[in-house]
Amino acid sequence: MVAANVAAGVEASPSSVWFTESGGARLAVRDWVLPPAPARGMVLIVHGLGEHSARHQRLASRLVEVGFCVRSYDQYGHGESQGARGGMDHAKRFTVDLAHVLNQTISGMSLDMPLILLGHSFGGLVAANFIAEKRARVHGLVLSSPALDPGLSAVQKALVSTLPHVVPNLRVSNGLPLEYLTHDVSVIDAYRADPLVHRYVSARLGRFIADAGPATVAKAAEWTVPTLLMWAGQDKLVAPAGSRAFAAKAPADVVRSKEFGDLYHEIFNELHAEPVYAELLAWLDERFPAQPR
Repeated sequence: MVAANVAAGVEASPSSVWFTESGGARLAVRDWVLPPAPARGMVLIVHGLGEHSARHQRLASRLVEVGFCVRSYDQYGHGESQGARGGMDHAKRFTVDLAHVLNQTISGMSLDMPLILLGHSFGGLVAANFIAEKRARVHGLVLSSPALDPGLSAVQKALVSTLPHVVPNLRVSNGLPLEYLTHDVSVIDAYRADPLVHRYVSARLGRFIADAGPATVAKAAEWTVPTLLMWAGQDKLVAPAGSRAFAAKAPADVVRSKEFGDLYHEIFNELHAEPVYAELLAWLDERFPAQPR
């Protein structure tokens, strides 16, 4: 499944998994091996709802190829980590776990190495909300189709406002329309067949998604962390309006924004993803240039 997500001409970088404990839950952490050379920086990937770190093999391989160390982790209730699938045992679970992995990562880095957060979809919401709360200082942030607006109907908004108080651990299908994940059918087929993928969301997690997006967008005007915000114009899994609203409010000299009008949700896994990678690599070259060897 992982190899199928690696673009032609890009060698899959090997990765290894280890475990750490955060707030009483064991989390799986994945590191991609960097060829022997000075690293340009560390990129910490935060994955989306229902998926897991290994699905970002293609992206990680491209980053390793240009000299970055890459780490990701399976969020609580996802992949090889502990927790009910799609569950959330307390209101700060996902940002607390990110802080834990981030601090562990920083402790193993040299002081002059840049640290970049890269969050996709729900992971983009977690990463952006984490930065909005000023929980840590990172050198850069990349957001890929972040769930800043989940596109809830009036009925769904009423439910996520009520159910967490009554049955916070109730889990239902997340209802994601997988046919709009990407135009690459092989990626969709691999997603459906992946035993580590789940399709659940709890009432408490739904409430977090509904609340954290608007709260993060509300702080866009105060943004100080250099950010690359990219989203799909044809996204049917999250509403592009959330990214557009953030981009409109954020300082243009801090946040670079790019909408890919014809793409679906997983912009790094699209059939025509090269313009997305070109945008990412150009931003990284500008902000974190390779040092002479």
